[in-house]
Amino acid sequence: MDKKQRKRIETHVGPFRVTDGRRFRLKNYRTDDTHGLADELKEESKELLQTGVQMLAELQDKLYAQDRWSVLLLFQAMDAAGKDGTIKHVMSGVNPQGCQVYSFKQPSAEELDHTWFWRYTNCLPERGRIGIFNRSYYEEVLVVRVHKAILDAQKMPPRLVTRDIWEQRFRDIRAFERHLADNGTLVLKFFLNVSRKEQKQRFMERLDKPEKNWKFSAADVRERGFWDDYMHAYEEAIRATAAPHAPWYVVPADAKWYTRLLVAAAIILELEKLGLHYPEVAEKQRAELAEARRLLEAEGEAKRPGKRK
Repeated sequence: MDKKQRKRIETHVGPFRVTDGRRFRLKNYRTDDTHGLADELKEESKELLQTGVQMLAELQDKLYAQDRWSVLLLFQAMDAAGKDGTIKHVMSGVNPQGCQVYSFKQPSAEELDHTWFWRYTNCLPERGRIGIFNRSYYEEVLVVRVHKAILDAQKMPPRLVTRDIWEQRFRDIRAFERHLADNGTLVLKFFLNVSRKEQKQRFMERLDKPEKNWKFSAADVRERGFWDDYMHAYEEAIRATAAPHAPWYVVPADAKWYTRLLVAAAIILELEKLGLHYPEVAEKQRAELAEARRLLEAEGEAKRPGKRK
């Protein structure tokens, strides 16, 4: 990527990156923002996304070959905000051998017998790989905060469940992400910011189209009753954990085409900063490669018709 391309991408990505949450207010981020790009570009966005997918594939190939960095992508959102579709489209060109996706559902009995962080640490990406958390440890300060019954089920000693528990969990998350960054894991966090109105339309579409009925759950509609609680929880989480080494991207999610473009651009821009490259071949290896070439060429000569020793 040349400087001109990087600057253009930064112009679009920069306004949505949060690295210092002290002044963060969710109300300052529009869910329908397309940063000046008109809806007429919707069709052109498919070609732009494909270009981004190719760039991401090339960067991931270097990441895998270099085997030094790892990448952790976290996706958080309200239901129907487009997490699955974004992951599917943005990561469509990535080599499956170098990528792993985890979707965290209701914890098992075994997981509940450990600390709340345990099941997430078991799924971290290895060096050279991209790990994707479709929902993540942030659920522990989001849905658990909104629904206190979930906290009760986590078997915490009662005297440890105080009014400070959320700040304690924010502290743990900050320390964890600092540890990951210090040890070569790039942490990127995406909040797909969808409006309540757009969510309703997507729910209605799931009801109206038989092929999408399977995506619908009555529980999703009930969660709409806690919308304000969730928005408060998201704002608090982003304010408490945004950092230069673990930035949040508050991505407008009402227009799916723009959501996907922005996420792809952000990942590409951050990977570019790592200075990824293919491993350099040592002198001894070069000699071995030269010898291998000589043997292969000699083998070809020996098999030519009429060639006798």
